[in-house]
Amino acid sequence: MEEHNTHNEHHSHGHSAPKADTITLKKDHLWKGAAGIFALLFVVSLMGGIDFGGGNGNAVAGDGENVAPTALDAVDGKALIEDNDPVLGDSDAGVTIIEFSDFQCPFCERAANGAIADFKRSSYFSDGEVNLIYKHLPLNSIHPYAQKAGEAAECANRQGSFWEYHDALFANQGALDVDSLKSYAAQVGLNTGDFNSCLDNGDASSEVSKETAQGQSVGARGTPFFVVVNNDNGKSTTVSGAVPWTNFEAAINAVS
Repeated sequence: MEEHNTHNEHHSHGHSAPKADTITLKKDHLWKGAAGIFALLFVVSLMGGIDFGGGNGNAVAGDGENVAPTALDAVDGKALIEDNDPVLGDSDAGVTIIEFSDFQCPFCERAANGAIADFKRSSYFSDGEVNLIYKHLPLNSIHPYAQKAGEAAECANRQGSFWEYHDALFANQGALDVDSLKSYAAQVGLNTGDFNSCLDNGDASSEVSKETAQGQSVGARGTPFFVVVNNDNGKSTTVSGAVPWTNFEAAINAVS
C-alpha cells in the first residue's frame, strides 16, 4: 500500500587479475562478499514493500507483492459507506470498493492509472455490478501537501465535481501547493469563490480527519488501501497496495 519510494543501489567492483584468463580470490573474501550481497538484497526487498510513514512511527506495509485478500470478519464494511462519499459507478451496485488514498502518494497515482482505470473499462463498471468510493488517508508525516489536497478534493465534492478534481490532482501530483489547488478548481469549472473559501477556512478538514480515522480503524497504515464490501450479504475483505485489477476481481469473488 503506499508508498515505497526508497530504493537502494549497489555497484560491484571488479578486481584486476594477474593473468588475463584467471581471477584469484581468497576464500574468506569470497564468503564476506557473498554475505554482503545477500544482506543488501534482503534490505532492498524489504524496503521495496514498506513505507516508513503513516504518522505512527511504525513501518507500513505497502505496494510490492500482490497481496491476497484478507477477510474482515470483525468489521462492518458497510458502516464505512456514507451519503456524502463520492461514488464512481452505479450507486446501487451490489459491491463497493472503498479506497483509502493520499493525493501525494505515488503509489496511489499508480493505482488510479492502473487498477482503477482498468475497473472503469471493465464489465463490473459498465454493468453496474461494482462501484468505487474514495476516502482520505493522508500520510502527513511524509506528505506535507496531502492534507490540504484532500481538503481541496472535499471542497470540490461539495460542488459535485469530486472525480474531475481527483483526476486533476493525480495528473499534477508534483504541484499540490494551495495556489495550485485553487488553479485546478478553476480548470474543472468550479465556483472558485466558494471553493477558495472552503479551502482557506479549513471547512473540510474534519471530514479528512474522520476518514483517516476510519481507515486506521480497519487496519490501513499506508496507501492505497481498499476495503471491498458486498452490500447484500455484508461480507468484507481488503486489498493493499497498487496491485493489478485481477486482485480486485479475486476480492470481489471472495465476498460474493
